[in-house]
Amino acid sequence: MKKLFTTLSNIWKIEDLRVRITNTLLFLLIYRIGSYVVLPGVNYASLNTQKAKEGLVGLLNMFAGGSFSRASIFALGVMPYISASIVVQLLGIAVPYFTKLQKEGESGRNKLNQWTRYLTIGITALQAYGYVHSQIQTDQISPVMSVFAFNVLSIFVLTAGTLFVMWLGEKITDKGIGNGISLIIMVGIIAQLPGAFAGEFDQRLNGQGGLITFIAEIVALIGVVMFTILIVQGTRKIAVQYAKRIVGNKQYGGVRQYIPLKVNAAGVMPIIFAQALMFIPATIPQFFPSTGTNPVVMALANYNSWAHNLLFAFLIIIFTYFYTAITVNPNQMAEDMKKNGGFVPGVKPGKSTADFIDGVISKITLPGSVFLAIIAIIPALVTMMGVSGVFARFFGGTSLIILVGVVLDTLQQIESHLLMRHYDGLMKTGRITGRTSIPTSAGSTPPVI
Repeated sequence: MKKLFTTLSNIWKIEDLRVRITNTLLFLLIYRIGSYVVLPGVNYASLNTQKAKEGLVGLLNMFAGGSFSRASIFALGVMPYISASIVVQLLGIAVPYFTKLQKEGESGRNKLNQWTRYLTIGITALQAYGYVHSQIQTDQISPVMSVFAFNVLSIFVLTAGTLFVMWLGEKITDKGIGNGISLIIMVGIIAQLPGAFAGEFDQRLNGQGGLITFIAEIVALIGVVMFTILIVQGTRKIAVQYAKRIVGNKQYGGVRQYIPLKVNAAGVMPIIFAQALMFIPATIPQFFPSTGTNPVVMALANYNSWAHNLLFAFLIIIFTYFYTAITVNPNQMAEDMKKNGGFVPGVKPGKSTADFIDGVISKITLPGSVFLAIIAIIPALVTMMGVSGVFARFFGGTSLIILVGVVLDTLQQIESHLLMRHYDGLMKTGRITGRTSIPTSAGSTPPVI
């Protein structure tokens, strides 16, 4: 405990780190205050905030820090920006023009960032239109405003709100500590924890399991968090030997280094892709009402059914292999290694090295994908066991992986500042490794989620 207080004191002594942490807290405070500012013309008293916390809407509401249910000016949060970043990343793989931009250095990265921002505006406008028409009823609009005027104004305000949040995230990255976009998402998720915790505690004390059951849930939650940290941090190190070179009076190379291959190289992306597909069964009855009574559709649309969760887990495993394949390039790694005079002991440089790395990735991706699928379906499993829906979301899924990844990344940056100034770090080992990130356009800082 004394060491912890000493480390916190050292953090405050470093002026640059102190300023960055203060800036981060102030920017996050601005975001939280804005999340309570309701859209102009909305009668807040008539909103059904509880209904907006269930199902898919509840998940979106969690990522937006509760703004979605409150009809806030930040109701859409930064998710449109994340969507735009993913689209630009995929275009960089499929479209030659974007692939070329990724290889053009700083100028190409700036162009990709601009494309991401333009796409964010378009996605936000479309989502704002859908939000206004699906979440706000006519009787919830102030009578002094026409419906048409309210719709137009709300679309502009929601779009501007998302762009402002995106700007806040960039400022946190530049002037603060950690990844701004990731921290904004994390703060939104954490903001839901006290209410979920209090609701579950009240439910258990009112006769549904009692205090012992509640304590068992907390212990289980801690265990799941530790399990998630192992998945996020897990790496497989490949030894690489570099040839010895003598330049003048200095010797270069001749030492053994390691390439860390992450067990979960795809991060949270497989869950996001799988969730997008699993939303389809729930939307089919809206377009084809006759399918609403089909037992297969009903089972797949039920988030707590075994059929839904088994298919969800299978899709996560498939998408983990898919996304790992497009983000980790063994051929490029082998080529870069060969150019720098490195080789894997016992493996020929070139194609043999690429095949060796590809084989290692294939082996570690299987347990990584299975563990990721288990984490993703834990919330549904604990819901079946009687845990309330809001509290159950913290037992796994996208929200928990985001929290763990962002916290570890932020601690890693603080650790770097301490070690550069010869202070003891936050951990005994002096370093924290690993992050779970969503890739953005080349050159932009990826949200660590």
